[in-house]
Amino acid sequence: RFPRSTILCCSSSAMPPTRDPFPYPRYENDVTFTGEASTAQRPSYSKPTHLSQQEDPWSRLNATATLSSARREVYYFDPEAPNDNLDFNLKGLYNHHIDVMRNKNEVVFQKETFREDHGRILKNRVKERPPSDRPKYLMREWVSPVKESIHCIEGAIESHHSAATNRGYSRKDDGGFYSI
Repeated sequence: RFPRSTILCCSSSAMPPTRDPFPYPRYENDVTFTGEASTAQRPSYSKPTHLSQQEDPWSRLNATATLSSARREVYYFDPEAPNDNLDFNLKGLYNHHIDVMRNKNEVVFQKETFREDHGRILKNRVKERPPSDRPKYLMREWVSPVKESIHCIEGAIESHHSAATNRGYSRKDDGGFYSI
């Protein structure tokens, strides 16, 4: 059994008011964060919002419509757009003389989907041009102003093949090559 003084001591004493009832590690939030102090207030801008929105780039972005936003406007009209299902089917690439027994989805394929020659702008993208076959730097060809004889060996590139030697492929009797 416990001594009587111990029981009285524990029951009569209250918990000290400075004790933290939560275990360690303590969780932190924006108010009790112990790291770097966060700035609660941002520095104010030099101009009010309604004035800065009238300058570039905000006014330019607001005034320029994208293709999607222009198509959602009340007064937008596309004369090439089909009015109903019949127009949509007639505008398709399907030719009943050539494409007999096609599937339903192949009958309604539109020209804009498969060809580039439709003339309509469908997306806000600049079309990339394929690289041209022309080289970046054109090669210049030089033609000698003086007509030289093909049998002359002056200025020729040294080689064991020479025009002076039986079509350029002759060898000496000892197996060596003729020199120019």
